[in-house]
Amino acid sequence: MANAQSIVAYFALIIIFGLFLVGEGSKYVDQVGNGWNNAHATFYGDNSGGETMNGACGYGDLFKQGYGLETTALSTALFNDGAACGACFEIMCTSSKWCKKGGGPIRVTATNFCPPWYQEAPEAWCNPPRKHFDLSMPMFLNIAEYKGGIVPVLYRKVKCSKKGGVKFEIKGNQYWLMVLVYNVGGVGDVAGVNVKGSKTSWTQMSRNWGQNWQTWSRLDGQSLSFQVATSNGKMFQFNNVAPANWEFGKTYESSKNMH
Repeated sequence: MANAQSIVAYFALIIIFGLFLVGEGSKYVDQVGNGWNNAHATFYGDNSGGETMNGACGYGDLFKQGYGLETTALSTALFNDGAACGACFEIMCTSSKWCKKGGGPIRVTATNFCPPWYQEAPEAWCNPPRKHFDLSMPMFLNIAEYKGGIVPVLYRKVKCSKKGGVKFEIKGNQYWLMVLVYNVGGVGDVAGVNVKGSKTSWTQMSRNWGQNWQTWSRLDGQSLSFQVATSNGKMFQFNNVAPANWEFGKTYESSKNMH
């Protein structure tokens, strides 16, 4: 009888622990990923986040663009040559004495690339095929102790919640147009962009780097509309985002987002 009671108690503890883990990892509804995956996390920069600015996704000043310090750089296995820029992840520390007690999952946006380091450190954490998150220091300290340095984590891709509409920063010159697409809600990572002038048909843009998209079409003097495709196969259209007198170096915000 004692053994039977012990077995029942053991499985009860397992169930309780499992419910606790699911509860801790489900503070936000996961509408994109299909469960948690294993990875590791470190941090770069300091508490001010200065070293996290101007990353490989092309967002520039992350405070100005609205991403702040809730950001991460991704290893090669996750970065996908820039296609993952803008994606949002939920991350929690697990299976380490350095996990911060009560430090529930954090949410971050991918804004940078953590490059592999083959020659100096063959076992570096950002080397393929490792899945790794290089967080801003404040984000790392939300889930783990500073002394830990690197900790195992569970992560999943989640929907991004952004304030305001999708934003389009126009760069280039009269012969070449490049547009930074940012503040993207929903799945967050842009897979394709089309542009249309008020006097032209839709033109497919190509990825220049990160979330900067380019075309050689002449579109000056025309109001601009955009179609933005995301990694989940959806397409969103934003009509007349930039007026006919748009200017290089300026940002134009759409009236809606992709939530």
